[in-house]
Amino acid sequence: MTTPPMLKEEIAPGAGGGSPVGPDASKGVLAWLIRITSALILPIVIAVFFFAFGFLKRDDVSKSVQVLVAVVVGIVGVWAMYWGMDRLINLLPDSLGASVRPFVFVGPAMVILSFYLIYPAVNTTIISFKDGRSQNWIGLDNYTRIFTESQYLISIRNSLIWVIVVPVLAVGIGLAFATMADKISARSESVSKSVIFLPMAISFVGASVVWTFVYSFRPEGFGNQIGLLNALGGVAGMSPVNWLAQKPWNNLMLMVILVWLQTGFSMVILSSAIKGVPDVLLEAARIDGATEWEAFWKVVFPSILSTIVVVWTTVLITVWKVFDIVWVMTGGRDGTQVVAQQMVQEFFTNRNNGVGAALAVLLFVAVLPILVINIRRFRAEEAVR
Repeated sequence: MTTPPMLKEEIAPGAGGGSPVGPDASKGVLAWLIRITSALILPIVIAVFFFAFGFLKRDDVSKSVQVLVAVVVGIVGVWAMYWGMDRLINLLPDSLGASVRPFVFVGPAMVILSFYLIYPAVNTTIISFKDGRSQNWIGLDNYTRIFTESQYLISIRNSLIWVIVVPVLAVGIGLAFATMADKISARSESVSKSVIFLPMAISFVGASVVWTFVYSFRPEGFGNQIGLLNALGGVAGMSPVNWLAQKPWNNLMLMVILVWLQTGFSMVILSSAIKGVPDVLLEAARIDGATEWEAFWKVVFPSILSTIVVVWTTVLITVWKVFDIVWVMTGGRDGTQVVAQQMVQEFFTNRNNGVGAALAVLLFVAVLPILVINIRRFRAEEAVR
């Protein structure tokens, strides 16, 4: 069977199964070279400006002049660079310009973001294999210390308790509040949600100061109790108690602060998810004779399960990084230390960079699987849609 003449002309030289060669391949290489170059231009220029304008770091130069130059270079200069690069892309062929333009506008931000994320992670990992002054290589000694010495084992144990207790309580209480708020009038719902969400407006340090006046303790004979719990206990005839020194309950009392902060966040997100459940499903369940409790567990809960998982993992990551509450309330004393607080203490108080970096790597490894799970769930949901 012979090939018609017209088809012979349309068949590409490399269509028989060989690798593509020729002008198309060279155009692809050229396109990628232009993409990479355009993504790197802005970070390189910023680095050049940073080193060229050395007077921005000098103490003998007027601060107003330094600010003015920084604003002009940082805003006008970057705008002019993007404008100029866009004009250059317009000179390219349409197909090549369309493939390069996204790298021009998004590429520099991705390069700078990668530098600020990847470089610290790699450098911290390297430091974790060195001594306290980051001078000599000591192998796995720092990791051996954090998994054998009691103070680090206590911090790991406490962090594990935090990541179990706090997300369960915060998400559970937030779900309960969201469910109850969905049953009341719109005006009452907005007021109650605002009150419950209000602690989210307070920083962790501010919340710790607030709760200091709840747990505050003064020994008998040193004046009136200013702590709420001890004041109430005094009314009931109880002796004052140093709540934050009561092992192991002091850890639970610190967890209450983070639960107080995160419950409002969980409530708002879960309330939105509950309102997204179709009324048709609930009406069908009620017609079939289901009680409100059965309708919740068999209709509402499965419908918002993906949202619950997202909220739970978000709170979990926050709990792994908790530092402020422990640092302000106890400073890690009386067995309340956690990994993040111990890491900061090793870096900035004990001046032990190696152990501090090892604890930082431990936190990174602990959070990484949670991020992977979130990304996989997100991709699975997108694929279903």
